[in-house]
Amino acid sequence: MQALPPPPPAIEAPLTLPAPDRSEATTGELRVAAALTDARVRVDSSFRGASIVLFGAVFNPTPEPADVVVVVRGPDAPVRLVKKTRNMGVWLNSRPVLFEGAPGFYMTASTRPLSDIAEFGQLRRLGVGVDHLRIDAPEESRTVTRYGVRDVVVSRLGDDYLDWRRAVIRLKEAAALYDTDPKGVEFVDRGLFRAEVKLPTVAPTGKYYAEVWLFQDGEPQSVSNLTLTVEKVGLERDIYEFAHRRPWLYGLVCVLLAALTGYGASRIFSRRN
Repeated sequence: MQALPPPPPAIEAPLTLPAPDRSEATTGELRVAAALTDARVRVDSSFRGASIVLFGAVFNPTPEPADVVVVVRGPDAPVRLVKKTRNMGVWLNSRPVLFEGAPGFYMTASTRPLSDIAEFGQLRRLGVGVDHLRIDAPEESRTVTRYGVRDVVVSRLGDDYLDWRRAVIRLKEAAALYDTDPKGVEFVDRGLFRAEVKLPTVAPTGKYYAEVWLFQDGEPQSVSNLTLTVEKVGLERDIYEFAHRRPWLYGLVCVLLAALTGYGASRIFSRRN
């Protein structure tokens, strides 16, 4: 009777290591590369916001870990603010303040809190983070040197400028247009990361610019620049372009439509009476 062959040797499954919190050593030069799953967002009447995945890789030949910071900035737009003031028992609006350079959308995502990644001065120089966001002062009057920093803008708001600036940021955050996520960048594998860009329903149309920064030992080592386009499509785009290209004619058409609608409604109700 023929003997059966011996059973095959058992194969042990490879040990699955958890994804590192920050990038570890890879081969190649120290740099970062990134891309978007969709570089164009189309807005129509059914638009309820969008979620876009930003993914990339960190090439780190050193044993030192590195951090990734993602900054997405939408098109700049003017922001008009007024403050409620109480005069002789009556609440009145103060003189309007117009900020001319506030981004319509601003988001930061990082592997750790920004204060743990780089120092205050470094973040301020790069404009990374809501606290370091560059917003043009209204009615700039002059520039001075303060605390060793040249060309500091002094506006007519004086010491109240920071309060007004915080009001701009607070209103944008309430509308989900400004967001900060200190753990929004996640390493899914050795050197591979992902982040999610969430656009709200009220996200402005236009060009968005994304910067993917690679920090090591508190210093920026590399940056990858991406572009995202949010545009209107269909009937909404036709109306939008018509309103901007021929504003007087658009206003006249709106007045005529309102008049015709009012006239039609009055005729219908008069017949019922």
